[in-house]
This record gives sequence, structure tokens and C-alpha cells, in this order.
Amino acid sequence: MSAIAIIPARGGSKRIPRKNIKPFHGQPMISYSIRAAIDSGLFERVIVSTDDAEIAEVAQSFGAEIPFLRPPELADDHTGTGAVVVHAINWFKAQGIEFDLACCIYATAPFIQVESLIEGHDTLLAHNKSFAFSVTSFAFPIQRALKRTPDGSVDMFWPENLTKRSQDLEPAYHDAAQFYWGKTEAWLEGHIAFSPVSVPVILPRHLVHDIDTPEDWEVAEVAFEVLKRR
Repeated sequence: MSAIAIIPARGGSKRIPRKNIKPFHGQPMISYSIRAAIDSGLFERVIVSTDDAEIAEVAQSFGAEIPFLRPPELADDHTGTGAVVVHAINWFKAQGIEFDLACCIYATAPFIQVESLIEGHDTLLAHNKSFAFSVTSFAFPIQRALKRTPDGSVDMFWPENLTKRSQDLEPAYHDAAQFYWGKTEAWLEGHIAFSPVSVPVILPRHLVHDIDTPEDWEVAEVAFEVLKRR
């Protein structure tokens, strides 16, 4: 089945300026996602959807295609990933080029593994679902989560779990924010990925780092260095 990799990378990141091309262990952050997509051998096209000329130039230097510059109305703080993917799919359709599968890969995923992308592809096809995307487990049972009360004290969200053993509680997962495989019709029809139409690709926690703040960045660089030594 034909597949396209779509890497969204707008230029207006706020908390970490120019995050998508900021050097991470000597390489622009986006380069890790581009190389993983190319090295997987799964894609007819690996493109970066960006509104930014500098990001486009960097992405091309690492082997990605920039078939268009994303329009401004799809490059603000409120534009969702789905809209960016749909725009790219429709752009190619207008050129007479269609794909069976589209994989959205985040530009800020330096821990992404080729093997995980392949697993996502194979899992999607094996289960005949709309989507297969990366998740990882919570490090602590969410059923025993705590909250601050209005008077400043503490309480449990679910007090009924106070005396339950951790191993008796159902494992919980969260989005790993690396990749989202999907059938192109599922993207175009607006299916909701966080639902039973999807199947998870479970990643180990040491490969999942949400990089949204300078502190996140520092922690991720330390973790990356440790992984390189293994």
C-alpha cells in the first residue's frame, strides 16, 4: 500500500523559539524525524509541511520534500494536526497523486525509532483500524491520582482506590506524540484517533519525552546522551 509521511513544522513556536530546527545533540531537531521516515523505507514521499522558508531549507538538506509552503491560516497556534495532514493529502490529490496511508510524524521527536514506525505500519494493517499511533504507559497508576481542594488541602480523585494494590489497577496510557499512522480516508473523514477506531503502538517510557519547555529540552538531551552510551 502506498504511504506518505507528513511532518508538520510551523515556524512560530513560542516556548522554545525555532524549536523545530534548534540543534539537539548537534543536529536540527527535525532531522531525526526526517531520517527515521526515510530510513524506514515505508514511504513513497517524505514531506515537511511548513510555513517557514528556513525550516523548509533545513528539511530539504536532510532529504525531505517541500512541495508547498503551508498557508498562513493553517500555521497559527490553534491549527490542529489533523487539518495540516488533510491539507497535504488534498494538495497531492489535486496533483493527481493519491496514497492509501498517511503517517503524521512530529518534528520534535528525536527519540523516534525506525522499528517503531514499522511496527505502527504493520499494526495498522493487521488490525484493519483507522489509525495506529504511539503511546506509552503512565509511570504511576492514574487511579490513585491526587488533587488540590479549594481550601488548599489534598484529596483523591477516586478515593475507592486508596487501599487497592498498584498491580491490581488497570494500566493506563497516554499519547507519546511521535507518530500517527492512518488510512487516508480516515484522515479526510475526520475520524477521532483517541477512540476505538485506533490501535496503540506501545513504546517504552525511556523513548518518550514531551519537549515543550527549556527544562524539558535539557532533560531530553541528558536522556538522549544516556541512550547513546547503551
